[in-house]
Amino acid sequence: MFLPDFCWKSRSPWLVDNSYRMTTDTAPLSEVKAPTQAATGIIDLRSDTVTKPTAAMRAAMASAEVGDDVYGEDPTINRLEARAAEIFGREAAIFVPTGSMGNQIAIRLHTQHGQEVVAESRSHILDWEMAMVAAFSGCQIRPVPAERGILTWAHIEPAIAGKIYYRAQTGLISLENTHNMAGGTVTPLAVMQEIWAGAKAAGLPVHLDGARVFNAATALGVDVAELTRGFDTVNFCLSKGLCAPVGSMLVGSRELIARARSVRKALGGGMRQAGILAAAGLIALEEMPARLGEDHANARLLAEAIAFAPGVEIDLEAVQTNIVIFKLAKGGDAAALVTRLKHRGILAGSVGPHAVRFVTHRDVDRAACEVAARIAVEEISQK
Repeated sequence: MFLPDFCWKSRSPWLVDNSYRMTTDTAPLSEVKAPTQAATGIIDLRSDTVTKPTAAMRAAMASAEVGDDVYGEDPTINRLEARAAEIFGREAAIFVPTGSMGNQIAIRLHTQHGQEVVAESRSHILDWEMAMVAAFSGCQIRPVPAERGILTWAHIEPAIAGKIYYRAQTGLISLENTHNMAGGTVTPLAVMQEIWAGAKAAGLPVHLDGARVFNAATALGVDVAELTRGFDTVNFCLSKGLCAPVGSMLVGSRELIARARSVRKALGGGMRQAGILAAAGLIALEEMPARLGEDHANARLLAEAIAFAPGVEIDLEAVQTNIVIFKLAKGGDAAALVTRLKHRGILAGSVGPHAVRFVTHRDVDRAACEVAARIAVEEISQK
């Protein structure tokens, strides 16, 4: 197991080395690196949603060809949608402002009012999308707890409603890969293949909340199209680890995506000259997945360091991608720890009263993560 130097050394040369901080100069735009979080003196590990667009994205946005997307006339959005569909091996795709909107469009497409959506008990669509499954689609979620958030067909099958007139019928199965609140865990391809087969036999559609599906594909060493081929729809984010400033994609059949345009409009998601955003999304798709392994390695560094701090409970086997969640034993106050870390320049998030979450991303490099790990261990160790 890797153990960083700071776990046994009180001082190390890099502790006072600011070489990881970005500097500014007067180089042409194409040569200037976009500032990272480390450049500001703050190490922001709250989420990978805080990533800044790269210099290449900014340049592409500045020169993007645009049109009115509600009329289907934005050429850059059209290219992005075509490329997303191609990468995922689908007939069509639609650009949406947020991942939550992408998920809610999919749920509306697959269900009827009064039905149930089977999902893991800590899923994003249940806890973090403002009850829109009920408010917009008129459905309720049938929550199913699973170890490390990984649903199997053995979990799902008993949750499917029997064909009786006095019970809400199951309309959709929704998975999340990676699973955010389980700590970025990855559902293996074989597990999903069994779910796809079971759902097909049961006559049920399957949706993937794949906000971080490229992280899952990286962790498994599997092509993203192969990893998602059995889902009826897949939602994925451009604005998390892929670093685009705005946007998510929903991919599926041509018929479903045609219907999705009306549902997107109902949610206020029809945009006009949004090719400026899509230009960054194209670069996110083409260039950013290849570097996600760096984020995973940095998350492992953080996790293994924190595991040696006193009074910490952490499942190292659950640290599979770019998310680290650890629990403070004996009722430790997560909010208080987050506040102390903030005072020392480290931004983190609390998950409930006793757990803390770190999320690694492009804008916090390995040196910054080493600093964050040292400070976190020091603050956790305070009595």
